[in-house]
Parts: sequence; structure tokens; C-alpha cells
Amino acid sequence: MKREIVINSAFGETRAAFLEDRRLVELYVEREPSQRVVGNIYKGRVENVLPGMQAAFVNIGLERNAFLYVDDALHHGEQHNGHAAAGAGHPSIRDILKEGDTVVVQVTKEPLGTKGARVVTNLSVPGRYFVWLPGQDYIGISRRIADEAERSRLRSLAKQMRPEGVGLIVRTEAQGRSEHELLQDVEFLSHVWSEVEARAERLSAPALLYKDYDLIYRIARDRFTDDVDKLVVDDSQLYRRLRTLIASLSPELSGRVYLYHEGPPIFEAYGIEDQIDSALDRKVWLDCGGYLVIDHTEALTSIDVNTGRFIGTTNLADTVLRTNLEASVEIARQLRLRDIGGIIIVDFIDMESKEDEEKVLRVLEQEVSRDRTRTHILGFTNLGLVEITRKKVRRDIEDVFYKTCPTCHGSGQILSETTVAYKVQREIKRVARATDDEAILVACHPSVAAVIIGSGGANLRRLEEITGKTVFVRGTDGLDISDVRFVAMGTRQEVERLALPVYEGQVLDIHVEEPHVSNPRDGIARVAGYVLDIEGAGEHVGEKLQVEITRVFRTYAKGRMVGS
Repeated sequence: MKREIVINSAFGETRAAFLEDRRLVELYVEREPSQRVVGNIYKGRVENVLPGMQAAFVNIGLERNAFLYVDDALHHGEQHNGHAAAGAGHPSIRDILKEGDTVVVQVTKEPLGTKGARVVTNLSVPGRYFVWLPGQDYIGISRRIADEAERSRLRSLAKQMRPEGVGLIVRTEAQGRSEHELLQDVEFLSHVWSEVEARAERLSAPALLYKDYDLIYRIARDRFTDDVDKLVVDDSQLYRRLRTLIASLSPELSGRVYLYHEGPPIFEAYGIEDQIDSALDRKVWLDCGGYLVIDHTEALTSIDVNTGRFIGTTNLADTVLRTNLEASVEIARQLRLRDIGGIIIVDFIDMESKEDEEKVLRVLEQEVSRDRTRTHILGFTNLGLVEITRKKVRRDIEDVFYKTCPTCHGSGQILSETTVAYKVQREIKRVARATDDEAILVACHPSVAAVIIGSGGANLRRLEEITGKTVFVRGTDGLDISDVRFVAMGTRQEVERLALPVYEGQVLDIHVEEPHVSNPRDGIARVAGYVLDIEGAGEHVGEKLQVEITRVFRTYAKGRMVGS
């Protein structure tokens, strides 16, 4: 399998795409106004201690206070009041923290939606070959290092190198490294931690003590490894920086770093832009003709598998199995690509054979094994659904690129024009009963206004008969479909002056928007949402014309082209 990292940098945004055989499997986006906070270490001040939740809220200087659960605060309790964790049973959060306390914490989960960041007091600082664990007595070895002799060698070296009161985790990249290289990394981490301690002594809470490195450095440190064939970047300054970083971190990989400097934009040349667009779609097509439907809710993500256009070649069971097997591969890719976390429920196409179900699970497990984020497949439930849990650390791809729709508020649905029109009619009746004014002007979306007015103004006339008022309805493009405004009330003459933006004999420069629906020979234009029917302008759609107003009605006006 060919693995590549492609980096695009422009206009305050850096995007890093991870490809496997030219297929996008992971995407990281870092923008200047919204730098990530996971990995940062803060000196915080405890604002609230909630025994009912066994948690505390800590002010670390971000927009929302961070959430510290009691289990994640135990290390602080042991360091500062050793009795807190030593007593019988599970300690209460009040045994460990109280309002006003200062506590050094590290962010493990980004702020998401209305939730603040998740923090812990067990701190860690990653290096190239080790992870530094202050205040711990522990040596860990990456499970990806399989050779027992190498594991033993690294454990022995880590014991020799670690300072007293510090734990170390040996990272996968330490495999095969010399004692000198490993020692350099330990000395580097020791220097970083000394700086953190000095800042903690000097600064008042809330304060940032340590900031994890930017996306480019993290890629060079953590992701550009022996199994990556190529790293390509389209910015010459970043290219020089990466060459310098790789020369110090992994000099043997320097020859795999390339500068892209000709042809179409780099993400287009690699076909990445189209793959990003498809990653944002609700429906994901499979090569066989089947498809996935991915829906996000507050509690979980559901993935539905469908045969779609795939009709198979032999029998139904074979068609279902082939679709489910291909879906398993794509589901694993989508989890990584979209960085979907939390609970995931997959509704595969029903399989009658338990053997087929096992085949699907084996493929799914094999594919998610490539995922660096901890993922657990819990198997089929009694309802035939597959449950998956995946650790959520950062915002998923939809949160990065999208914001909640201000009209539907994330539901994906809005009221129909007819529903809103009937609602407006009821509101007009209510307002009419409460006022002595003889006329009312209402502004709403043009499609809603059309329903209220009705064909030939029939609905509006009936509404006026019921209310005993003169009602003017103005269609306004700038309003949302559910947004309705009562603009004015008063005498008929007063409201009419506001409602009718044109008068007979007036000459205007008008942009013709569309042909008349029932008489294509005429053209339609609008002034402040008020409709103008321009005689003979159907062939001039998109043009700007001089138009004389010939007749003015309450819901529209007639006009003619000057000089025609």
C-alpha cells in the first residue's frame, strides 16, 4: 500500500491529507483564528465543585470553563494532599479540590458545541521517541513494537535515562534508534518540562504553560514515519521548514520530502478536493453501486447500508454479502476521514448466515486496525445492528467546515410556505382584533406572500373580508421563509404610501429577473419585493431596462418599456 502525505498551505489555513493508494483516509485542517488546544497545559483556577457530578469546572482562560472529572483529578490529590486518594472507597471531588484552588491541567478533548474542554491532571509531553510523564513512576513500551529483544533493550535504556519522579512511554519511532538519539530526546523533554515548571511558578491562573506544536511540526514528529512513501508540500517556506525538521528528527527520511511547484493546485492534482466534497455528503456511494447514509445526532452517529444500484450476479445472499463487505471497508475509511467519535451504530443489510456476519465483522476489524484512534467493535446486537465506539478527541470534519443553519437550527427541515402562510393569516387576524387601525402592512418571504395573496388576490380579499382591514403584503427576498414582520399599521393612505414603492407615470431603471409564469411574453421585476409586470419584456430577462409605471395595484404594478 502506497502512503502519502499532501500538505496545502494558503490564506491562514493549512490542510494535511493522508492518502492510502491515492484515497483520502485522514484530513487535518488548522486555521490561524482557531488553533487547537488538545495537548496544551494550563494553570487553572477551580470555579465550581459539583459533588453531584463528581466533577469540577476549571477556568483555564478559554471561552468556557474546562470539565475535570474526579478520576482525572486523583493525580492532583495524591500530589497535594496524599490522604485524598488513600482513604477507603472512592474519594469525593470535594476531598481533592475546592473553589479557588489552582490546579495544573492538560486538555485531552477539544471544546465541542456547548461543552468546554475535557482536562486531566495526569500530564504528558510527547517527544519524537518518548512521552514524558511528570510525577509518575512508570515505563511503558508501544504495543506496535513486537520484537521482544528490542522491547527489552528499550525498556532497559528508558530506566537508565529517566530522571527520578518521571515516567516514560517509549514510542514506536524509538525502535532501532541508538542510545545517543534516545538520550537527546529525553534531554529535550527535560528542558521543555523545566520551562513548564518555571512558568507555573511565575504566572497566575489562568495561564497557558505549554502549547503543543502546530500541525506541521506534529506531522514531522508523529506521522512522517518509515511507512510513508512521500510527503509533498506546495509552499516553499513550509518545505524548507519541513526539511529542517525532518533532518533533525528523521534524517533518513529527508529524501522523501518534495516541493510541489507546477500544475493545478495540489489538492486538485491529487484528486483530494473532490474526495473532501464527498466526505461532507450524507450519502456515500460504493464502487459496487451500493451506498451508505451517514446521519449525526447528539447521542450517536448512524450508518445505514443499502444495495442501491447493485443487483449482483448470482443470488441475493451473495449480493448482500458483497455489498456489506465493501461497506465495511468504506465505513472504516469514513470513520477516520470524518473523525467520527462516540457511539456509532451500523445497520448492515440483513444477512441470514451467521458465517456471513462473521466475515463482515472480520473485514471491519481488519480495516479499523489501521486507525490511530482507539476504536472498539462490539459486534451484532439482537436487532442485527453493529455497535462501534471510537474515542472522540477533536471536532469532526463537519464541525470544521460547517456551522449550524440559522434557519433550521441543525434539523435539516424548515416550515413549508403554506404552513407559514396560514400561520401569518392567523397572526393578522389576531392583530386586526387588537387594533383600531384600518390598514396593516406585512413583510414576508416572496413565496409565502404568494400563498397569502392567492391566485388573482383571492386569498387576500377573503382575509380582508374576515378582518375588516385593508391588508398589504410585501414579498421581501432578504427574509427567511419563516420570518414575518408587521411593518406598519395606520390609515389606508399612510400604509399604502409605505406599501407601494412606485406610482403611476414613474420611470425607473429596472433589472428584468424572469419571464411571467402565465404570460412568457411579459417580464417580471421587483422593487423592494414589490412585483412589476413589464409588458413585452419576456425576451429581455437579465437585462436592465427603462420602464414606465402604467398601473399600480396593491399586490403588483404594470409597466411598459420606454420607447417601445
